[in-house]
Amino acid sequence: MLSEHLTPDRLLFQNGPIGWRDAIERVSTPLLAGGEIERGYVDAMLDSIAAGGTYIDLGYGIALAHARPESGVVKTGLAALWVRPEVLLNDEAEHPISLFVCLAAADASSHLAALAQLGQMLSDDAARESLLAATTPAEASAVLRAGEDK
Repeated sequence: MLSEHLTPDRLLFQNGPIGWRDAIERVSTPLLAGGEIERGYVDAMLDSIAAGGTYIDLGYGIALAHARPESGVVKTGLAALWVRPEVLLNDEAEHPISLFVCLAAADASSHLAALAQLGQMLSDDAARESLLAATTPAEASAVLRAGEDK
């Protein structure tokens, strides 16, 4: 389920410093191109984080970027961006992020299976470390598929 949403073209890697705003813009790019979200959704995520919305920091250097569906979700989609070096979410030292996952949820239920699988993967120390260590879309896809087989 998770690998169905996070296809290799939606697994992005940024090597070289960028800011948190650029990271949100970049992780949103495949969803904008695929028609899953409208520009307003990206702006809503940026505004929410800037207003103190660092609650998207899941810990372990992972952030789940999202906004309300009415902010511009057309259909459910996911994308991910690995950033090296890590990014300080909202420029706050207590929120270093190395993996951004962008969730566009069209309704209250269509994304739940994928999110449950992501949560299970992130709670498994070995799987989480393997995911964070991925350096290519092929490596990340392999980790995602392995997590689905458990």
